[in-house]
Amino acid sequence: MRLSSRGRYALTSVMDLVMHQQQGAVTLSDISTRQGVSLSYLEQLFAQLRKTGLVQGVRGPRGGYRLPTPADSISVAAVVLAVERGAEPVADADTHASATERRPTHALRPQL
Repeated sequence: MRLSSRGRYALTSVMDLVMHQQQGAVTLSDISTRQGVSLSYLEQLFAQLRKTGLVQGVRGPRGGYRLPTPADSISVAAVVLAVERGAEPVADADTHASATERRPTHALRPQL
C-alpha cells in the first residue's frame, strides 16, 4: 500500500503528539514547527482526527491536543483512514534519503 502525503503528515503529527504529550496538551503550532508542516494544513488534518475521536482538543491557555486513549490502542490504519478521502497515493520522496533523514513513518511502510 502506498501512503499519500496527507496520510504521512497525519501519522507524523500523531507520532509527534505521542512523543510530546507527557508535558501536557500539544499545540498545532509546536507540531508545525517541529515537523515543518503548515499550521493551516495541520488544522485540517486535526479536524478530521478529532471527528473520528483519535485526538481530543483541550481549550484554554494551556490548550492544544492530546490522545484520549493510550497510544498503543491507535492503529496506523485508523489514522490514515481518518484523513484519507479519496486521496491519491504519492511516490515516496524519502526512498533515497539516508536513515537519519527519513521521516518517522518510513519504518511503518513495509507493515502497511
